[in-house]
Amino acid sequence: MVAPSRRFPPLATLGAAIVVASALIAFAAPLLAPYAPYAQDLAHRLEPPGGAHWLGTDELGRDILSRLIYGARVTLGIVALVSVVTAPVGLLVGCVAGYFGGWVEAVLMRVTDIFLALPRLILALAFVAALGPGIENAVLAIAIVSWPPYARVARAESLTLRHAEFIDAARLAGASGGRIVLRHIMPLCLPSVIVRMSLDMAGVILIAAGLGFLGLGAQPPTPEWGAMIATGRQYMLDHWWVAAMPGIAIAVLSLAFNLLGDGLRDWLDPKQR
Repeated sequence: MVAPSRRFPPLATLGAAIVVASALIAFAAPLLAPYAPYAQDLAHRLEPPGGAHWLGTDELGRDILSRLIYGARVTLGIVALVSVVTAPVGLLVGCVAGYFGGWVEAVLMRVTDIFLALPRLILALAFVAALGPGIENAVLAIAIVSWPPYARVARAESLTLRHAEFIDAARLAGASGGRIVLRHIMPLCLPSVIVRMSLDMAGVILIAAGLGFLGLGAQPPTPEWGAMIATGRQYMLDHWWVAAMPGIAIAVLSLAFNLLGDGLRDWLDPKQR
């Protein structure tokens, strides 16, 4: 009897829709933004949300909606670059440690434990302070501190797979350890890493926004959400929209990634079938 197919969770569908919509908006920013993100209009500075400026203007008269749309490019670009770097590194480290065991596992996992023992934001701040402010250095710093959770997940999966019958068959057929890890272990660990990655993207967004808020991420006048909150905090009492709008954007996109990750975890879990 064939088990009925399981539907993707509705909340996860909502999260995926928000993420996809954000990516499309960021890609089509030149077409969707009503104003240039750097255009200043001091005659209309700190205007509240209204007809001409749907989300208001900032302290230099720049349209906040346009800057949010272009800021989505920066935020999602950081998320994509960090994912491209951290997921393969963590997957490889975890699979090698789980398959080979012994001193290889001990060395790799102790290094992983060292990174996990330190707060990610504090460690990222230290790396950016050493490397210098900028988007490239922010991506590198976030990637350096974000790979250990993927290694942990991949190691746990590898420990259950290394004694499987098909792995023994590959070993008897003459496959080397490296080939087994790359061709057999890593592909089977990939779904768990993808779920972990989707859950971790909200944290990456918050770290990137934190670096931008402290002036260590994207540099002015680049429209980055964390930097927009930093410049708008001094106007919070009288002109709340300057800092609130990018804060809402960060919260919505982070929530979308969390919903997507929770849904993927439940959907891919064999125990839920």
